[in-house]
Amino acid sequence: MERYTDCPLVLREFLSYHETIKGQSPRTVSEYYLDLRMFLRFMKLVKNEMPYDTPLDSIPIKDVDIAFIRSISMTDIYDFLSYLANDRVVHEDSYSETTGISSASRARKLSAIKSFYKYLTVRTKQLEENPVQDLEYPKLRKSLPRYLTLEQSAALLRSIDGPNKTRDFAILMIFLNCGIRRSELVNLNLSDVYEDRIRVVGKGNKERIVYIGTSCRQAIDAYLIERNQIVLSDNRALFGSRDKNRISVSAVHRLVKKHVLEAGLDASKLSAHKLRHTAATLMLQNGVDVKTVQEVLGHENLNTTQIYTHIENTELKIASEANPISKIEL
Repeated sequence: MERYTDCPLVLREFLSYHETIKGQSPRTVSEYYLDLRMFLRFMKLVKNEMPYDTPLDSIPIKDVDIAFIRSISMTDIYDFLSYLANDRVVHEDSYSETTGISSASRARKLSAIKSFYKYLTVRTKQLEENPVQDLEYPKLRKSLPRYLTLEQSAALLRSIDGPNKTRDFAILMIFLNCGIRRSELVNLNLSDVYEDRIRVVGKGNKERIVYIGTSCRQAIDAYLIERNQIVLSDNRALFGSRDKNRISVSAVHRLVKKHVLEAGLDASKLSAHKLRHTAATLMLQNGVDVKTVQEVLGHENLNTTQIYTHIENTELKIASEANPISKIEL
């Protein structure tokens, strides 16, 4: 918790609980920290009746205690949500005058606040009432995930070339075959590769086994011939970079964009995460049930996986074609 030295004790204890007891990833804990720091800074601005244009970054929160948090009312919380929706600058480090962050970003911040209050009321019983327990999340605009067709996926794999061809082919094959997250891929170790499966450490340090197909296994084997000839700074890593370190998340992002562009696809709309969407979609298209896909992807909730059921369903298509209106001549 050394990196959160500007936090009040009550927030540091919450972050420590999620890191050590709940087993949340450092990234998730960091997001909690940033969201709740903003929340508490805004609360001090409101409670201390500071000028509304006071930069939040200038407001210290180390003196915040449970008495201060107890004094926060629902009206204060609604004011914070209104600030996020209408006044918060979209990009603090830009010259953009656009204000009001997206409903998805507001929902994430509200989720952090809800977790904080649940911890204070249920886990540690420092508060008697939870003012945000029944507060509804902002309505999110539902959009279908972008994904590659089987033909586009094959074209992407065929387009891979260059000095890191064998490595990049194995990486894209794992994305398309296994649907793992970018962060999960960069954390793969040599010892995580078995004969027909890989061991993946996902969100919350939860481990799962993901089976790999024959082509994926062949791609990994071809890469391992090269990998075994180099020494990395972290020699446990499965994938290395040209500077002999474990490959980074940003490097994976760049190589995916590079090969997507070389395949003649729209690099502005496709990413490593879209390859994860592709893997899920192709599995469902080919008869894998949604519960199994949930386990492969490492989704905690089935609802998260069900977004992929937008795919072309053969039986539904047959039913549509059977409807005589589909053959009417106009």
